[in-house]
Amino acid sequence: MDIKYRSTRGHGEHVSSSEAILKGMAPDGGLYVPACMPSPDRSFKDLAGMDYRELSFYIISKFFTDFKKDVLLNCIDNAYDQKFDDKSIVPVIKSSDVYFIELFHGPTHSFKDMALTLLPHLIKAAARNVQNDRKIVILTATSGDTGKAALEGFSDVEGTEIIVFYPLQGVSKIQERQMITQEGENTHVIAVRGNFDDAQSGVKAIFADRDFNKTLERRGFMFSSANSINIGRLIPQIVYYVYSYLHLLKNSEIGAGGSINIVVPSGNFGNILAAYYSSGMGIPVRRLICASNINNVLYDFINKGIYDRKRKLINTSSPAMDILVSSNLERLLFDLAGQDANIIERLFLKFAETGEFEISGEMKKKLSLFYGGFATEDETFSEIKRVFVRDGYLIDTHTAVGHSVYRKYKGRTSDNTVAILSSTASPFKFPGSVAGAIDRKYAGLDEFKLLDVLADISGRRVPAGLEGIADKKIRHSSTCSIREMKDAVAGILGI
Repeated sequence: MDIKYRSTRGHGEHVSSSEAILKGMAPDGGLYVPACMPSPDRSFKDLAGMDYRELSFYIISKFFTDFKKDVLLNCIDNAYDQKFDDKSIVPVIKSSDVYFIELFHGPTHSFKDMALTLLPHLIKAAARNVQNDRKIVILTATSGDTGKAALEGFSDVEGTEIIVFYPLQGVSKIQERQMITQEGENTHVIAVRGNFDDAQSGVKAIFADRDFNKTLERRGFMFSSANSINIGRLIPQIVYYVYSYLHLLKNSEIGAGGSINIVVPSGNFGNILAAYYSSGMGIPVRRLICASNINNVLYDFINKGIYDRKRKLINTSSPAMDILVSSNLERLLFDLAGQDANIIERLFLKFAETGEFEISGEMKKKLSLFYGGFATEDETFSEIKRVFVRDGYLIDTHTAVGHSVYRKYKGRTSDNTVAILSSTASPFKFPGSVAGAIDRKYAGLDEFKLLDVLADISGRRVPAGLEGIADKKIRHSSTCSIREMKDAVAGILGI
């Protein structure tokens, strides 16, 4: 079956996966979604025998149908290779009452590597598929992890430039150092004087600026994105949910046909949307548990059907979730609305005017698969210590938010369905918060020195990509205001 893609705000035009990947965001301001959801043509029992690369090819080829088999295989082989420090790519670790799926064994030690090691190869292949000869400018806003993973993936990739905007004082010191020390002649990192939502809104405005895009085209450039607004970033994330389910099935942790719960710490809603799409492919999901930190706009939406961004954004120890405008929610809303683009246009027009919208009663009923919860900062730190003291297992702040919400969910529902939890980042990316949660004597100490402390505490090695990071040369030091973002892009490209 040939899968095409349409915009959540569009009215008929369907494009190939190559076109959707290259554009990143639809010209009408919407996000690309599959026109229909493909289904596996093999049993889960058969699929359980595949390793991660084989399963990636099987799943992704169902979505990106205009990619030749050998081309897609080459993309996957180049993505999931020795860059990952675990041969399984995604270890599944049982700790007490939950299975942690460790998504941080890639080069930047974040779940973003699961897709961003693949996306550069997909974009190059997509450009060849549609005979595009323009230089591709990857334009991305990051709340911390996407930036480094994208920079690493696209560094010195021929025919590309990558520009990353991040919120000044809105990421951890480790995350910032990872970005500003990035090598590569085509890499550009700029700190925005604002929060992540400001940076993300600025990037979307640049994508939507038709005159600027026409100027780019005349000069031989085109924009694309490495954020999860790009369907080429989102689809590969489906794989690890299918893989985790198959792992449980293969190891008799669940029986044939048995359901699972999936717990996801979520900010921009892309990771949990991938879990939702996995259920659309047949994974028997009982509940999708969406965990927020105190920036709990998603919690309110799931429980009330009202999305309201009119609140102060709070910087927390889980910065990837410090988001009030969750871009990928639009794709879920499109599904809830029966794929009616007119409804989505009306919702986001109201959102732009008033900062909030409320979905219909019929759409609210379809939210029943989701459960929303949130954790405070104190609960997050307590969870890190609780899991470590109880099981000797070290988790980062985002994973701790997920585990705290899941533990409260079980207490309220007595639901003992087998659960997997997305462990989205290495605890070594947030050494100050993690070490301080385990013992207050570490609070306030130098984060770079705390890397070795965490290694001693946990008996684990400092990840290779973080060793000696304090001594790396700083290569990017630019800052700008929100209003200056387009000018900064123009300056980098010389237009």
